Formats: sequence, structure tokens, C-alpha cells
Amino acid sequence: MKIRYFSDSNTAFIEFSDKPVAETREISENLYIDTDESGNIVSMTIEHAKEKANMSEISYLQMNSSNTAVA
Repeated sequence: MKIRYFSDSNTAFIEFSDKPVAETREISENLYIDTDESGNIVSMTIEHAKEKANMSEISYLQMNSSNTAVA
């Protein structure tokens, strides 16, 4: 997964896979998802990300099967 934040447009782009995009769906006025030919999510675009998705702070926490954090 890759997360890119473009400060000039206040847009976040989250890429889940590198498969070709077959369709873009507008979920709401500021949220779009891209899907592959099988309907699986490829990426997500969030416009006005600081306000709509609290993109002022990003953290990553990987959990193992017993729900404990992995350092």
C-alpha cells in the first residue's frame, strides 16, 4: 500500500494494488474509488483530505493474529 498526500491540492491518494483501473466510482463529493475488472479496489482518492479524512496526522500500526501491535 502506498499513501501519497499532495499538499498543493489537499488531496490524498491511497494505492492498494498496481492492477489496471477498470472503473472509477464516486462514493461522495470528495471520495472516489478505483476498481479493477473484477471489482476489487485498486485505489482511493480523497479530496479536501485534511478536513474530510484528518490527514494532518498519519500513523501505521501492523497487527498480528492475536491483535497485538508489531513493532
